[in-house]
Amino acid sequence: MDETQIISALAALAQETRLRIFRLLIRAGHDGLVVHAIAEQIAAAPATLSFHLKTLTQSGLVVARNEGRFIRYSAHYEAMTALLRYLTDHCCGGLDCQHIVDGVDPARLCPPPETNQT
Repeated sequence: MDETQIISALAALAQETRLRIFRLLIRAGHDGLVVHAIAEQIAAAPATLSFHLKTLTQSGLVVARNEGRFIRYSAHYEAMTALLRYLTDHCCGGLDCQHIVDGVDPARLCPPPETNQT
């Protein structure tokens, strides 16, 4: 992630509802959630939710997939890991702290479900 993307991601998370949505999607895993399920758990009006999901998607932290009449949203784990790496870059008095992020790398620890390609 470059600095512009980092700023966009941090700005997206610097709002209570968007932070709650993002944390909900992190817990949902790679399968993510459809808008209706997010709305139930966040208790947000559809228009408000749509605005926040658009902001999170534009920031790169959330991915939207069309599934027929529904849109499924999921956390973009690689973007989250890149953000963590940026924030912890030389965090320990100039020492390389990548091992800290690598130890909790959600992209690695929460692999996407395998697709059956037969």
